[in-house]
Amino acid sequence: MVCCIRGATTVKENSRAEILENTKVMLYEIIRENNLNIEEIISILFTCTKDLTKVYPAVAAREIGIVDASLMCVQELYVEGSLEKCIRVSVTVEGNLKQKECKHIYLNEATRLRPDIVSKSKIEAVAIDGPAGSGKSTVAKLISSELGYVYVDTGAMYRTVGLYCLKNNVCLDRDEDIIESLDKIDIKLEFSKGFQKILLNGIDVTEDIRKPEVACVASRVASVEAVREKLVFMQREIAKKSKVVMDGRDIGTNVLKNARTKIYLDADVDERAKRRCNELSEKEISFDYNKIREEIILRDEQDKNRKVNPLSVAKDAVVIDTSGMSIEQVKTKILEIINSK
Repeated sequence: MVCCIRGATTVKENSRAEILENTKVMLYEIIRENNLNIEEIISILFTCTKDLTKVYPAVAAREIGIVDASLMCVQELYVEGSLEKCIRVSVTVEGNLKQKECKHIYLNEATRLRPDIVSKSKIEAVAIDGPAGSGKSTVAKLISSELGYVYVDTGAMYRTVGLYCLKNNVCLDRDEDIIESLDKIDIKLEFSKGFQKILLNGIDVTEDIRKPEVACVASRVASVEAVREKLVFMQREIAKKSKVVMDGRDIGTNVLKNARTKIYLDADVDERAKRRCNELSEKEISFDYNKIREEIILRDEQDKNRKVNPLSVAKDAVVIDTSGMSIEQVKTKILEIINSK
């Protein structure tokens, strides 16, 4: 049985990195949402608006393993006032999928092309983004418990990679050394009553990754594209199998672009530093307030300025400034937003 799946996405800049990254995300979403095997893809027709000139989007298909399908790229007919920096695909598939069952994927600014399809493609997930110390993890745990969803702390996954690098003296100045270590890192998440335990090569490191020295290392390894690709794949697979509340830095903008509810939490740096110190104090971990504050500022700079999926507010996210709010107040506000969806 042969059917055709449509997709579209946009980029902010005409750059090789962004064209390939956004095209990969779109293709991954098409594969995931339609439960496809790569071998079922017969061909992909890519079209681009004339303002995209840095790379063929078909390169992204090759890089994610679509090597046997026929790939073709063409430039779209220019129509005055049409969507800019847009990539569209028509994916032809041979398998058990019926045409009327196909899930078409529209991301970023391309969502306005087919709002009817976008609405139907939303997944039952809550994506919570924000900087360090904004209260993401604490409130995400409460929300997941309230809804009966699985809680996924993506920051813990990056901390786990960072912890491995620290313990094994991996040179953090060289991306190549970090990438080489990935084959030696086995991360497993275990969920119990909605909460997450994280294992590194079979050892429970749930508490170890919360030590202050791991935080900045986590932000460093998160800037490496290969690290993000490995962990984002894991995160999407979890969301594919369960309803999730997922928190991190790029959940709504990258990992789960089709999450039904997107939240961006923020707070001023002093409040975030105090929260982190209270958290460490409760766990009887020694700390220096000024150092914690400096580390948070450094993490903000690293997270917002990294080349791959930097921390930013998703266009369809609701922003909540949690300064002066209790966790209970933040939880109530988020639940109101979820219910309104």
